[in-house]
Amino acid sequence: MGGGTETKVDLEELASRAAEFDTAPAGKVMGWGVERFGGALSLACSFQDCVIIDLAVEVDPGIEVLFLDTGFHFPETLAYVEEVRARYDLNLRVMTPGAEADAWPCGTHRCCELRKVGPLNRALRGRAAWMTGLKRTDAATRATAPIVSWDEARGLVKINPLATWTDADIAHYEADHGLPVHPLMTQGYLSIGCAPTTRPVAPGEDARAGRWSGMGKTECGLHV
Repeated sequence: MGGGTETKVDLEELASRAAEFDTAPAGKVMGWGVERFGGALSLACSFQDCVIIDLAVEVDPGIEVLFLDTGFHFPETLAYVEEVRARYDLNLRVMTPGAEADAWPCGTHRCCELRKVGPLNRALRGRAAWMTGLKRTDAATRATAPIVSWDEARGLVKINPLATWTDADIAHYEADHGLPVHPLMTQGYLSIGCAPTTRPVAPGEDARAGRWSGMGKTECGLHV
């Protein structure tokens, strides 16, 4: 915990903040998170884009950024991570799966559990809050995601500063701020996960249609 910041929270406080922040700029939400939780706050980033990082480092240049290296990312994603790391001199912590994941390659039943959920949970031990790039428009399962909430499964506060943003908002911010764009975005990959289970989407398809296509799956477990 940074600077003696008091991190004890209650549900009433979180509900109040969630209502207040629903129309607030993302930077204000992040500012509250950094002031409220200090070094006990981490940012988990998928590196599909770097908008949330650009915003976060304006508030706290040293914020811990978590990347879950599943072992099955596209080479373009790993190169993009390094590009963004260098651009912002990120305090980046890369989490990798344990040996128990070896028996569950990408696309198998326990892959996401062992390669994403488990490593994230380890990274967040001892933290009071985590911040994500989740957007309500990402999927129907996220349509009512609050800006601030209590993550019951992990026992800490969850902050979604970009929850009200759309894909168009992300693209406009990238263009306005000259941000590097993930190279696969121009190849039809509008939602980028692991290589074996991600495909480009056709014109008119939902952006998430290329994730776990044909598998009857919409979430990896990080946000449920």
